Amino acid sequence: MYVCNCFGVTEDQVKRHAEDGACTPREIASACKAGTDCGSCVRRIQALLGRGACPRRELLDRRGAALPEQDGTPGILPEAA
Repeated sequence: MYVCNCFGVTEDQVKRHAEDGACTPREIASACKAGTDCGSCVRRIQALLGRGACPRRELLDRRGAALPEQDGTPGILPEAA
């Protein structure tokens, strides 16, 4: 099914870009131009990304995002610790 009619981008293509690390509509746009013309597909892209199409997001949810401490060493978000 087409997500972006302006550039002919399909749902499968968006999912593939998400698997390759694109986890925001802006990153999807950088990968395939979807969402950069009329913008009517941006909500559909957001919905696809919100439904587990982004493995990197799931990994962050499980492990917590690494944040640098003030001394420059990596840290972990409090809720993930």
